[in-house]
Amino acid sequence: MKSIPVRHIAHTSIDQGTTGLFSIRNLRDVLNGKDLVHELHRHDFFFVLMVEEGNGSHEIDFVPHKVHDRTIFLLRPGQVHKLELTAESTGFLMEFDPFFILSGCSLSDQRWKKVIGKNFCEIEVARFNSLQTILSKIFNEFTNRQDGYLEVIKASLSIFFIEFLRQSSNPNGMPATSNSYTRERFEELVRLLETNIGTMKNVSQYADMLNLSSYQLNAITKASVGKTVSDLINEQILLEAKRYLLATPSQVKEIADHLGYEDVSYFIRFFKKHTGQSPEAFRKNFK
Repeated sequence: MKSIPVRHIAHTSIDQGTTGLFSIRNLRDVLNGKDLVHELHRHDFFFVLMVEEGNGSHEIDFVPHKVHDRTIFLLRPGQVHKLELTAESTGFLMEFDPFFILSGCSLSDQRWKKVIGKNFCEIEVARFNSLQTILSKIFNEFTNRQDGYLEVIKASLSIFFIEFLRQSSNPNGMPATSNSYTRERFEELVRLLETNIGTMKNVSQYADMLNLSSYQLNAITKASVGKTVSDLINEQILLEAKRYLLATPSQVKEIADHLGYEDVSYFIRFFKKHTGQSPEAFRKNFK
């Protein structure tokens, strides 16, 4: 079973032990006058790309986005993406691990959980200028590393993500009327699905982990995104299958086994039922 290529934070990152890893680079330095082409891969860190001016394409978990002026992309660890940028693109590329961003403050951490539900955002001019000013400050602090620079970076990041949320106030696609309890439980479920889908596929298992009944959990997912827990489980299985089909040369049987299916024919039927094509056909047609 081949693994999806995993990239790590740039060697220029801050490494402060328990404080975590952080890096920010100017896109001009990253590109160095050349077009950038990154084939499908995943990261073990958070990835924020802010494009001031530029063109290209950015495919995140098989959802295509056009890169253009005043766009921001945010990826969670484990997501698969493919990125192309033209040589003249400008902006910032920021990378950090969970240890760096999580503060222990429940309000800040809940805000962060909302932020990471959104992979892509187009920003209107005035707000983009504000966000760019914040990242310029972070870049200067990271470059000069004067006394207290880590505290300034973290405080500036908090302001950056508050502004980002104001621009995309509904990152999970949940109704504005949903209460904080519903949002928090839904976000917990999403994280559990991402980390346990290979071994857990029953609604009752996730309900137990959240100390809820299956009925209560279904009520939460329907109120949040209009889908049942089973729908979300199936979507996560398909997403992970697509990641391995397109980012690795692994055989379908290996991928089925990785996802917890002993019977490869059952996995193939499941995949075809939900996508309209077999795993091999999907791999061939998507490329």
